[in-house]
Amino acid sequence: MSDCGKKIRLNRIVRPGRKSLVVAFDHALVLGPISGTEYPADQIRRFTDAGVDAILLNLGLIRGCIESLLGGSMPGIIARIDWTTLWGMPGGDAPGELRSCLVARPEDALRNGADAVITYLAVGTGDSDFETKEVARNAEVARECERIGMPLIIESLARGKNVENPADPKWLKLHTRMAAELGADLVKTDYAGDPATMRDVVENCPIPILVLGGSRYSSDAEALALIHGVAAAGAAGVFFGRNVFQADDIDAFLQNARAALNESETSPARR
Repeated sequence: MSDCGKKIRLNRIVRPGRKSLVVAFDHALVLGPISGTEYPADQIRRFTDAGVDAILLNLGLIRGCIESLLGGSMPGIIARIDWTTLWGMPGGDAPGELRSCLVARPEDALRNGADAVITYLAVGTGDSDFETKEVARNAEVARECERIGMPLIIESLARGKNVENPADPKWLKLHTRMAAELGADLVKTDYAGDPATMRDVVENCPIPILVLGGSRYSSDAEALALIHGVAAAGAAGVFFGRNVFQADDIDAFLQNARAALNESETSPARR
């Protein structure tokens, strides 16, 4: 039963023959109401109307903005269920000692209508205690997701004093494989820098990879160039946040992003 539930929910986010366009809109829990997130219901309605495949939200916004999600072209819903000091503390203080915690359980996300949950997994921090707890926390979530039929996406990242380049393929191959071994169904991670290198990462990971957009690029054209590279690499799609909701023209950007993904849908990476 659980496998059946996972397959149904995953199909709402990653469909066969279609690369996924996912909007990440979970930033405010850590960063506060940054530019583009001030009117969440209005923004979520724009993403929904644009026909994105899924939206990443914290549970509070799923409940608070449900009317913006409902409709004939309702996107998949991905629930962020953890919090981390990896990006610093609220208010801009230095992160200091790294901490992370669950803010909800997979069952909470299921009850609120989510199609998948997402958690962080950080390596390269130089803090063995923190990373041990990261592994244990993700393993615990993965087992619960298996019990209730909830897909798990792990956002695997290399960050910290041991990491010179987070996009180095050695790091990408390490933590994406860790995510798969822990039981993730999909991975959200960094772009390796070029299509050929990213394709090697994709082909060496036993589960589909979606590439994150990260910080706002200098122009929409630069962000779209990355999407072209991601698609050419054979990744399953993209998770874009600030490059969507801080775009010069959100509707046009989403339309162009969809077109960029469509161009390479005929050449998936080997699995």
